[in-house]
Amino acid sequence: MVYILAGSLLIGLTLGLLGAGGSAITVPVLIYLVGHGTKESIAESMAIVGLIAIAAAIPYANAKQIDWRSVFCFGLPGMLGTLVGAWSGGLAAEAVQLVVFGSVLLGAALIMLRKPETIDADGNESPRRSPAWKMGLQGIFAGLLTGFVGVGGGFLIVPALVILGKLPMRLAIGTSLVIIVFQAAVGFARYEYFLSANHMTVDWQTILIFAVMGIVGSMIGRHINTRLNQQILKSVFAGFLIVLGGFVIVREGGKYLHPAAPATAVIVASKQIQAESRIPVHNNKGEE
Repeated sequence: MVYILAGSLLIGLTLGLLGAGGSAITVPVLIYLVGHGTKESIAESMAIVGLIAIAAAIPYANAKQIDWRSVFCFGLPGMLGTLVGAWSGGLAAEAVQLVVFGSVLLGAALIMLRKPETIDADGNESPRRSPAWKMGLQGIFAGLLTGFVGVGGGFLIVPALVILGKLPMRLAIGTSLVIIVFQAAVGFARYEYFLSANHMTVDWQTILIFAVMGIVGSMIGRHINTRLNQQILKSVFAGFLIVLGGFVIVREGGKYLHPAAPATAVIVASKQIQAESRIPVHNNKGEE
């Protein structure tokens, strides 16, 4: 329970501070700390991040800081990509999913380390946006990753909305949260169908606890956000993602680098059994 509470607060704090990054922590916490299976953890991550994103998006919607054109051009193709990604994720080996997940974390860290492009001095929108088809392709790509490894896509969506959609950062964050909600809903529905077909299920109690505590954490993080240097904060978190992504890749990739390990264990066990069978049995000679 301690791991659940601490992990859910950390997820919410990350979303509140950076507008992204919650799912980067959710999947490893569910797998390595809570002890859930990979596919169940990915599905649970989508539900958790989706619920937190709904709560986080409400203040942006009230402030009219959501660009609905970008939601349509980027989000709807992203839902299709998420559906395909979730379908392929259900067929993929768990170790493959986690290696890809670790690679995505490393890519996200590099994105965070890049200096943000400024729109203008007042944060107003740049004069020309990219065409809708280009935003749609980016949305499909982000959706594929969302569905395959359970990453919410904020690391990809926010930069894409700033660069392609020419949105100010705050407007991009609010728009990204709405897109994450749609993608998470589609991905969770597809994974839930896969889990049911294979006699598996998500833990709704864990989802509820993570979501509630994550929402509280996002509120705290949003309050802290205004008092910290954003570039330093992003650099520190990028370093954390590099360590976490490297850990996942080494841990899961090692299963392919050392495929003989299980066979070796079987051989050792077999030799032990044979050795035990050679232990002499002392019979009483007085007995017939």
